[in-house]
Amino acid sequence: MKMPPTALPSYYIGLMSGTSLDGVDAALVAIGPDSPPVLIATHAAPMPPPLHHLLLTLCHAERVSFAELAQAESAFCRLQADAVKALLDREGITAEHIHAIGSHGQTIEHAPSGHHGGPAYTLQLDNPSLLAELTGCTVVADFRRRDLAAGGQAAPLAPAFHQALFGRQEGEQLVLNLGGFANLTWLPSDIHISVIGFDTGPANVLLDTWFAKHHNGRFDHDGAWAASGQVDQALLNRLLSEPFFQQLPPRSTGRELFHLAWLEKQLTGHEMANDVQATLAELTAISVTQGIQQLPLSHNDITLMACGGGAHNTYLMARLATQLPNAVFKSSADFGWPEDWIEAGAFAWLAHQRLHGLPGNLPSVTGANGPRVLGGIYAS
Repeated sequence: MKMPPTALPSYYIGLMSGTSLDGVDAALVAIGPDSPPVLIATHAAPMPPPLHHLLLTLCHAERVSFAELAQAESAFCRLQADAVKALLDREGITAEHIHAIGSHGQTIEHAPSGHHGGPAYTLQLDNPSLLAELTGCTVVADFRRRDLAAGGQAAPLAPAFHQALFGRQEGEQLVLNLGGFANLTWLPSDIHISVIGFDTGPANVLLDTWFAKHHNGRFDHDGAWAASGQVDQALLNRLLSEPFFQQLPPRSTGRELFHLAWLEKQLTGHEMANDVQATLAELTAISVTQGIQQLPLSHNDITLMACGGGAHNTYLMARLATQLPNAVFKSSADFGWPEDWIEAGAFAWLAHQRLHGLPGNLPSVTGANGPRVLGGIYAS
């Protein structure tokens, strides 16, 4: 029987470039009216070294010129457009098939509590007008600032998507995203209880930065270098004394707090480099564990679904398993969503929410004054 047109799925592309600055992820997603989003196809566009360097410089610059911002924004937008075109070409479809692109942009700085007494802000480098022009697709962008305007942290936004994907499973579910930063989503078994989500602290951002300082590469493959070291308990204690780890949710963070200079201030100069790497992995594992302990779980046995690039770090996952002996680890791939593509999928879903006038935030996660429709629309 032919299904009515209203039951047919719509196609969206989600674009995500996280704090790891390793590239642009593009996810083609089908979203129907009565079923969870379905991942159709993906494409990863690596970040060219000059753009990676420029973006990293902007993230930590005391002063920035408009020319540098324009240069970075244009190059980043064109990389996004290339990712979209490569995805469409490979799948043999045209821009007319895509209802909208959801573009997160590249976070340069995130200060939901302001800076030196100033107003709260979050800055994502993006040019949705140019992206619409280059791709021929409608673009939805600037998702974070409406939540911020409503008194929220503007992050994390992915928990609302986690609820759409996994919230229909039986029992309590924990989704752990291990990107540049780690964020946790608790999906309670009782649908009448609000979802809780928050950043637990750094994940790949410090591991990658410390590795790149000592090796010719951007990340510690499988955590092998970290595994060659020993946890420095004194250093770990100093790192965990950072006030962020004692904050109650809602909370979010970024490179403006956790960066190489922050780490180096905690070093005595006598540490072995690989011991520091092992200690950074332990910092992530313990801060995630502390975050879980803040949740109103009904029992100690938990199901944890890890995603993001850090889910491929064998050593880090082993340290998490040690810290969480009662946890059952699941793969998001079992639900049709490989670990690397949930974040990009979230922004495809957020574009769908915006076009249908539906909220994209969870006030119980961000602390906003209420549900808000997020993002602006840039027509093709």
